Amino acid sequence: MNFEQLILAYEPQIRLGFFVGVFVIVALWELAAPRRVLKLARQQRWTANLGIVVINTVLVRLVFPTAAVGMAALGAERGWGLLNNFEVPFWLAVPMAVVALDFVVWLQHVMVHAVPVLWRLHRVHHADLDYDLTTGARFHPIEILLSMGIKFAAIVLLGAPVVAVVVFEVLLSACAMFNHGNLRLPASLDQVLRWFLVTPDMHRVHHSVEDDESNSNFGFNLTWWDRMFGTYQAEPRAGQVGMTIGIRSHTDPKEVSRLPGMLLMPFRGKVTGYAINRREWTLTMDPNHPR
Repeated sequence: MNFEQLILAYEPQIRLGFFVGVFVIVALWELAAPRRVLKLARQQRWTANLGIVVINTVLVRLVFPTAAVGMAALGAERGWGLLNNFEVPFWLAVPMAVVALDFVVWLQHVMVHAVPVLWRLHRVHHADLDYDLTTGARFHPIEILLSMGIKFAAIVLLGAPVVAVVVFEVLLSACAMFNHGNLRLPASLDQVLRWFLVTPDMHRVHHSVEDDESNSNFGFNLTWWDRMFGTYQAEPRAGQVGMTIGIRSHTDPKEVSRLPGMLLMPFRGKVTGYAINRREWTLTMDPNHPR
């Protein structure tokens, strides 16, 4: 059994091991050095947020039994994709694929903010009234299925190696927990890290109730894309501690912090124009401003 076959065989265990390990580290870090005081009891939010993680995990394994790594293995076997049709050294193909997949996730993130019907799904993620590591994992099951379809297409087109896909999946999960963490980092360290890695203070801006702030800092792993495409915003106007997290039109804890409410959220209300290029940004804190 070669290295790639070994990775393929133990992919679920590898991902689960890293998920549990990073989760424990970030959870303890949040207790030791919290950035903000949480509004709701951790037990209430974590039950719902981790509950939807369990649903999504089971659903993905049922609908996509081989997962993304299986698609990469199939692509390599059949010679699909760019990297499988050019003589690219393995040491170069892996980081190239990881960076390319990160860009695809960034572009997808912009898309779910720009298309109103997709925003209906994505607002489940943004409606969390607090911001901690479990926020990084709360996505509606339909959005997860859509994300997997996009990821499969990107893997096939790229011809991403199996190792690159596993590395990317581990990084995506770990970085999502880290940059959604309620963590206090030294300002000097944060400023250095955010030149290449999305930090909690950087991504927290994206979860602001203010339209222009929530439509910035779309990255999960690398900060390059936001800087390159003009969607980077250094700080929220109200400050990291003073900013309000969530969506103004979804503030009822029964809806946003309980599993049934989260699952039904995309099907409530009208589809409103949340497309990025069709919004009129407001610099006010007016609670009556429509969202």
